[in-house]
Amino acid sequence: MDTSTRAGFGLRERLGSAIFAQVAGPAGPENRARIHGEPGPRWFGPDRPIRTVHGDASMFIGGLRALLLQSLHPLAMAAVEAHSGYRGDPWGRLQRTSTFLAVTTYGTADDAQQAVDRVRAVHHRVRGTTSRGESYHAADPHLLGWVHVAEVESFLLAHQRYGVEPLDAAGYDGYIADTARVAEALGVTEPPRNRKELAARLGAYRGELRPTREAREAARFILLHPPLPWVARAPYAVLAANSVAALPRWARTSLGLPRLSGTAEACVTPTGRALTAAIRWAMVPPPPSA
Repeated sequence: MDTSTRAGFGLRERLGSAIFAQVAGPAGPENRARIHGEPGPRWFGPDRPIRTVHGDASMFIGGLRALLLQSLHPLAMAAVEAHSGYRGDPWGRLQRTSTFLAVTTYGTADDAQQAVDRVRAVHHRVRGTTSRGESYHAADPHLLGWVHVAEVESFLLAHQRYGVEPLDAAGYDGYIADTARVAEALGVTEPPRNRKELAARLGAYRGELRPTREAREAARFILLHPPLPWVARAPYAVLAANSVAALPRWARTSLGLPRLSGTAEACVTPTGRALTAAIRWAMVPPPPSA
């Protein structure tokens, strides 16, 4: 192997390790070994669409979009504001979420069920009242349903736009059906199982959504003030711009986000594709022969 090839693999390994450490946390290597190495039946086989979507770098953009969209339900946002600690420990929250997605997508059936049970126990304890006097409970199936459909739509849209292997129509419906299994385990009642049902469910929540001070503050924190070193700010800004561009216009307006012209939006998408390609390159280990 020549010097330039070794240097390329070294750069790839450093970048991949840094991204993985940020997303997966200190226990990441141990969790990864267990998730992928533990023998036993899985909820989803290797050919299922959920594995294709959740294993792609487009999840970085889809995850940011999901957070922004989910914040527009005032009860969901009140629960996040009061109980999640996203400002004090945003990376810890990301690491817990990414580990949950990995375990339920790739882990053994027993580990997936244990992960769901832990989340349900947390949801059961999270309850309170909004500034308007509205009661919320994180275990409410209707509220869980909103979080679920906003997440599913965001992950799918990002994957179709930035994924290396966009799904066909059958794969699209298959992904929605796969995620419905996890949603039901978490307590969502009759989650959508295809594109038509997903669109209808999203539309049914539209009248409940509204901008709140907490939602707009969360958007500013997520987009403008992430706790990142300066070297990571520019790549993160690309992810953030693409997550905003992927939102429906009414959601951008509700959150007070800038409206992009057609030309500007057309320029944003290629940067997102380039960055997700770079992340994908960094996080795929080199072949054993290297």
